[in-house]
Amino acid sequence: MIYAQEIYKSFGNLAVLKGVNLTVAKSEVVAIIGSSGSGKSTLLRCLNHLEQIDCGNIMIENEWMVKNNNINQAVYQPEREIKRICTKMGMVFQHFNLFPHMTVLQNIIEAPMIVKKMKRDEIVPLARELLSKVGLLNKEDVYPSQLSGGQKQRVAIARALAMQPDIMLFDEPTSALDPELTGEVLKTMHQLAEDKMTMVIVTHEMGFAREVADTVLFMDKGIIVESGPAKSLFDNPQNQRTQEFLSSMFK
Repeated sequence: MIYAQEIYKSFGNLAVLKGVNLTVAKSEVVAIIGSSGSGKSTLLRCLNHLEQIDCGNIMIENEWMVKNNNINQAVYQPEREIKRICTKMGMVFQHFNLFPHMTVLQNIIEAPMIVKKMKRDEIVPLARELLSKVGLLNKEDVYPSQLSGGQKQRVAIARALAMQPDIMLFDEPTSALDPELTGEVLKTMHQLAEDKMTMVIVTHEMGFAREVADTVLFMDKGIIVESGPAKSLFDNPQNQRTQEFLSSMFK
């Protein structure tokens, strides 16, 4: 589903990704953990073209989005192709990014109508089905300002799913929430995992990563220091930096 090879990305003189490799199989849940500033969110943003890489190769569902030329520079597909490839991925951000002037239902149906040219009566039943899935069917006529943080994030998940993506990317979806609201969002993501949705999740929720992820990657200073099955990485980390990070998280 995702193949990323030797990804390098700098902002000015600051090297943020230094040769990252990532492969995600169909229905696999990959959690990316690590300290703030380790490059986790930047990697996610490079996968769906919110950031452009300097060099490396990215393939989404067997289609090249970007690949190196013969002088090791990243060359992207035409913009139109990139947009089409990126519709295969849904993204949920740390901050919900809902349109404040639109109701919950309008927030969900907007992108499918504009991007996919779907008719309103075609997308509304799907939107209601998704609201039901995230436990918010009774909120379709409510505005974002009337929702809790956890409810906003669940609407954001439903909105991403309305585009019917094959892959979901989550960038620290619970870090802006109070601990008591975190559980309801994680429950929704747990359900997606059970439905065999392919997911890449940047998270600080170690218990969730251990329980839901098939594979966990630990990033530090722009590289993947260690990766492996969730249970073995949490129970028996091999790298000293991974050991230090996990012991600080489980104090």
